[in-house]
Amino acid sequence: MATKKAARTYFYGTGRRKKAVACVRVYPGKGQITINDKEMNEYFKMETLKLIVRQPLIATGTEGRFDIICKVVGGGLTGQAGAVRHGLSRALVQADEEAFKATLKKAGFLTRDSRMKERKKYGLKKARKASQFSKR
Repeated sequence: MATKKAARTYFYGTGRRKKAVACVRVYPGKGQITINDKEMNEYFKMETLKLIVRQPLIATGTEGRFDIICKVVGGGLTGQAGAVRHGLSRALVQADEEAFKATLKKAGFLTRDSRMKERKKYGLKKARKASQFSKR
């Protein structure tokens, strides 16, 4: 017979950047960050991407206070790191609004970066690149 797992309280935030969408859950814990069932150091190899993910924790001074579990789909690694940062910021605001919201808003982590890839137009090679004009 399966034992029922005790439900842990968590705070939730959804982050988006370019084509990437991140579902972030923040649990009280020791500071472990898991992304798509992998350790953060294993998932993001570049130091800059790890720094982007940790930025909200550094800004609020909560490194080592929360365990973070993320599910990220779509986009590339940079977009995914930005989506995790956005979702983590939203989850931290849910955890303690009066303490974190002003700090995260001032740092710009609660604002969704709306820049997207421009669509390809017909008759062109890419979004704006056309074939070279030839007079004869």
